Amino acid sequence: MTNTPRHQNLRTPWRIGIDVGGTFTDLVLIDSNGTIFPFKSPSEPGNPAVGVIRAVEGAASMLNLDITELLGGCAHFIHGTTVATNVLLERKGAKVGLITTSGFRDTLEIRRGYRELMWDHRTPWQEVLVRRKLRQPIVERMAADGSVVTPLDKDTVIAAVEVFKREGVEAVAICLLHAYANGAHEQQCADIISVALPDVYITASSRLAPIVGEFERASTTVTNAYVAPKVLPYLRELRAQLEERGLTRDMLLVQSNGGAISLDHIGERPAALALSGPAAGLASLQLYGKLLSAEHLISIEIGGTSCDVTVVCDGQVAETESIKVGDTLIALPSVEIHTIGTGGGTICGVDTGGLLFAGPQGAGARPGPACYGLGGTRPTVTDAQLVLGRLHPGGYANNTLQLDHALAYQAVHRDVAEPLQLSGAEAANAMLRLVEQNIRHAVEKVSLERGLDPAKFILVGAGGAGALHVAEIARWLGMREAFVPRLAGVFCALGMCHSDVRHDLLVPRGVLLNADAFAGLGTGFADLEREGGAKLKAEGFSASSIRFERKLDLRYAGQKWSISVVVPDVNNLANLRKRFHDQHAQLYGSAQPDAAIEIVNLRVAAIGKLQSLPLDVTVAPARIPAPTTTRRDVWAGDGSGKMIEMAVFNGSELQPGHFFRGPAIIDEITTTILIGDGDEVDVDQYGNYRILIGNALVRATNV
Repeated sequence: MTNTPRHQNLRTPWRIGIDVGGTFTDLVLIDSNGTIFPFKSPSEPGNPAVGVIRAVEGAASMLNLDITELLGGCAHFIHGTTVATNVLLERKGAKVGLITTSGFRDTLEIRRGYRELMWDHRTPWQEVLVRRKLRQPIVERMAADGSVVTPLDKDTVIAAVEVFKREGVEAVAICLLHAYANGAHEQQCADIISVALPDVYITASSRLAPIVGEFERASTTVTNAYVAPKVLPYLRELRAQLEERGLTRDMLLVQSNGGAISLDHIGERPAALALSGPAAGLASLQLYGKLLSAEHLISIEIGGTSCDVTVVCDGQVAETESIKVGDTLIALPSVEIHTIGTGGGTICGVDTGGLLFAGPQGAGARPGPACYGLGGTRPTVTDAQLVLGRLHPGGYANNTLQLDHALAYQAVHRDVAEPLQLSGAEAANAMLRLVEQNIRHAVEKVSLERGLDPAKFILVGAGGAGALHVAEIARWLGMREAFVPRLAGVFCALGMCHSDVRHDLLVPRGVLLNADAFAGLGTGFADLEREGGAKLKAEGFSASSIRFERKLDLRYAGQKWSISVVVPDVNNLANLRKRFHDQHAQLYGSAQPDAAIEIVNLRVAAIGKLQSLPLDVTVAPARIPAPTTTRRDVWAGDGSGKMIEMAVFNGSELQPGHFFRGPAIIDEITTTILIGDGDEVDVDQYGNYRILIGNALVRATNV
């Protein structure tokens, strides 16, 4: 895979993926020949649409194209957005009213009655998204089997609507008891509200998340209502601006499940965008897994504000049926991503007890790290990298940023070195050691805590900052190989160009898994596939480009939590039981082969396969030593505090077949790669970097 700045080499139609991060907005264009053009531009946190348009205009300028030509030649424009996430984290969503069954007004407050840290009784929960006076109970009742216990009293609904009118609510969430089994009462409520409040966004749990679990369903429905009035206008305005500039195709959005969806379809479930940006890395990770012929990968995608850790095991990306953003639970399918507040913009310092800290606060795009010279004064991870020589002073991100070594050193020395009585380099080294310890723990959480041995995985360094840490993290975890894509700095934007369209469908079941129930699964799955297939066909997908993934949520009878199990064959009950027992044993260390199993939900993912993009492959010549561009003094990455004269390679001059031995630095277009002492790097046939950790099989003569 190569990249080019020359527009005459590009062939229409092309795809554009654009990922809005906290610090940078990343754009990737892939044309019909497989040629890849990356572009980075500073984000605009106050108005992400400005950052998107600026990135598109900047890319067009770099390619010597008019913006109308760039967008007019685009067959698929795929966008990943953090707007929904930020709305939840910053608590800047809509004013929401909740319609609930009488007697269940406080479900959101009660939650599940447990804490993740069972001995922590002091830390308060965040305020719920709906104030109590806006949680309006109505008279009605459904039974768990869907039968009507108490008919809907429409007068109580009208009374609730009057409260919402008076309070000026912007969205209404409807979540009634057992609506997953029968959504008739919720639909009647929605009809009444839509007439009385025509400009208010309405979401019903029976359509959004018809799952068993009163709190989970209520939290998801309220979250959807909370983000919709903020997210949807932004997306519609962005689409309008792009269309004004020449985009003729519909804009696609990346969901938390890693699949794309049209703006028209996401209107019913904008809460599915909570992990929109990071989830796009799934497609990149799977792509590189194929290129490496590897089925066990862990990626650390480190940008300006966070580190996202994702696992591919046996070729499958770990998925979960619910996620949390802060204290807010969203029970919608998602790629399982573990996120920590560690990135290039993470602020470091010394607390009142004299201890070094890293995060959770970040410098963001503005003012950014001290070295940006945009008004930031507090030391960040990026400042520490610059002080240690791993980053060079000067221009980055298409020269939109200039890194100032003096400003970085001043911030690190004042806020870390002086309080700890260390030199500037020692302080910067301590900052990075603490940060890398946090990253290491994040990788352990998704591997060791799930019974997976990280030594059997390849560690992928992605994001603008991931490649500066990947070799050392891999060494600490006993991993034998690390991998850095040449386009690591635009990892998620690249993944967006490879993301298929996806719709998730669910139906609750609530029966024991026996021969009779198993016999009915085929019909249940077929109904969901028919619904999902119809949506994809309406979006232009042919039958040959549509596939389905079937899953069952299973648990031992009497358990609270279920496990999602893939169902490859609806004719083999014994195999399904074995799959469930094996997954339960891996997750919890025990299985009960003779116990009854309950089917909680049937799930189907309907996937519309986009046409595969060609890969630009070079037939690698015999291995030859890579040419060293220059050398500079860099503090070692192993925490030893040693200064080493390292070889510095220009990534644009490294070609397939080149190899060299560390310690060294590679300056790439979208990232900087730090290679440890004794590590050996091979440039593979696609131009990416394979790093053998602490293993130099052939001594390179150029270092």
